[in-house]
Amino acid sequence: MAAKKPDAAQEAGEREFAIQRIYVKDLSFETPESPAIFKEQWKPDMNLEMHTNSNELEEGVHEVVLSATVTVKSEEKVAFLIEVKYAGIFTLKSFEEEQMGALLGSVCPSIIFPYLREVVSDVVTRGSFPQLILAPVNFDALYAQHLEQQKDSAEKADA
Repeated sequence: MAAKKPDAAQEAGEREFAIQRIYVKDLSFETPESPAIFKEQWKPDMNLEMHTNSNELEEGVHEVVLSATVTVKSEEKVAFLIEVKYAGIFTLKSFEEEQMGALLGSVCPSIIFPYLREVVSDVVTRGSFPQLILAPVNFDALYAQHLEQQKDSAEKADA
């Protein structure tokens, strides 16, 4: 059997970026104070925590996971808690290390975020709470902040 010859794009080192799949990896929704919370005046206070991580599945193929935890309290009682991990599998080939960091830390999460936001909105509404639409997130700024924190940590370690 003959070895598979790389196509011309791969031989030339042309970059390749493709979305293979986007999917819900994990989903949890809790309403610890229901049904009593529905009788109280609605004064929501939301806390959002978001994280990303990535791992290489095989050469040039990466899974990026965007995790969000949304906690909404009303009058100091937890109305609901939703935890979502939304993931994507991306083909990323022939990018330099710096470019890979930006793609995995900013571009891919930006692609995944609208899907995560839709799931949060849908699940909250199905839980009989007012619609919750997460505000847009500037993943470029968050990635730049992450790089700055890494730089500061490295400088402190060297000192």
